[in-house]
Amino acid sequence: MTTTRPAVASDAELDHWRTVAERVAATLGEDALERDRRGDDPTVELDQLRESGLVDLLHPAEFGGGGGHWQSALLAVRILSRTDASVAQVLAYHYINSSNIGFAAPEADRADWYRRTTAGHWLWGDSVNPVDPDLLLTPADGGFRLNGRKRFSTGASSGDVVLAAARIEGGDRDGETVFVVLDHDRAGIHYLGDWDALGQRLSASGSVDFVDVAVDPADILGSLGDGPFQNLITPGIQLAFGNIYLGIAEGALEQGLEIARARKNSWFLSGADLYRNDPFVQRVVGEFSSGIAAVEALADRAARRFDETVSLGDAVTAEQRGRIEIEIAKLKVVSTDLGVEVANRIFEITGSSSAKASVGLDLFWRNVRTHTLHDPVDYKKLEVGAWELNGELQPLSLYT
Repeated sequence: MTTTRPAVASDAELDHWRTVAERVAATLGEDALERDRRGDDPTVELDQLRESGLVDLLHPAEFGGGGGHWQSALLAVRILSRTDASVAQVLAYHYINSSNIGFAAPEADRADWYRRTTAGHWLWGDSVNPVDPDLLLTPADGGFRLNGRKRFSTGASSGDVVLAAARIEGGDRDGETVFVVLDHDRAGIHYLGDWDALGQRLSASGSVDFVDVAVDPADILGSLGDGPFQNLITPGIQLAFGNIYLGIAEGALEQGLEIARARKNSWFLSGADLYRNDPFVQRVVGEFSSGIAAVEALADRAARRFDETVSLGDAVTAEQRGRIEIEIAKLKVVSTDLGVEVANRIFEITGSSSAKASVGLDLFWRNVRTHTLHDPVDYKKLEVGAWELNGELQPLSLYT
């Protein structure tokens, strides 16, 4: 990914996208709970992402994009997660999916992909889940036919295009795994709408069936290779996860503080005049606020280092890729613990009345508890420990 822009985001860039994301987050927060209960695909909400420019944030400015950096994109994901972690997840996956233009597409093809993406303000969904059996591409009629099913296809049912990972079976490219990009309404693509998790309900993460879908050679974005640069996609998605969990913790604390401040009495044994003056309430708030500040610092540092690594392009070495993966694994560990704890224990500072369904404080816990199960955090701890003890890195994959 050759570029002459600065390797990292400027303060002005970060401030700009922070303002944009905060505006969108405020709008999403107005009815996030009601939309969660309806369980609709986030069609209208994704239009807000397009109109705000967030969808095009990472695309190069010379092709009509926002020209932003990963740190800006992930800050936007974090801010949206404070009010609507489902829509934030769709945006995060879009950033990862569409970044494969730079990571996987041949250099000669990238300009065309970028121009079409920005011209249509495409939101990229995915159907890549590596733990499912491969989708199969079989040669036919000068192109291919795509068949199979993928679960957990975030954004596919609501996005403009679907990025799918498929293995070619037969022909000159037999055995090769490639990314294909298909328009949402391509004949033979069936969105099953079977996502029924307790959280992240609006992330459009249901299964997709592909039944004899016609795939033109021009629909193939590139191969899923084993080079260090191409495989930066995995630390990228894990970095997005860390920011989602952090944003959920921030949002839970923010709503908890609003509830605690509004309470007009205190626990009868506390001796305090107001709930907000109870020393035990203050202790928990201090604990949460301090933990959030620490994880924020790590998230920002990791994002900046990720930008620096990505800026190296094909010159990225296996060691450099490994080091950024370990940095991000550390964030995954602490952001998971923080997100789950804050979303769970926030009720300790808000009192029993905050458990009413109408308050909706449970939304944060349901969202973070659901998504933190994406891949076992214990294996991230193992990854960090094996590196610290023995200098060992895990094999390259879509999880490590």
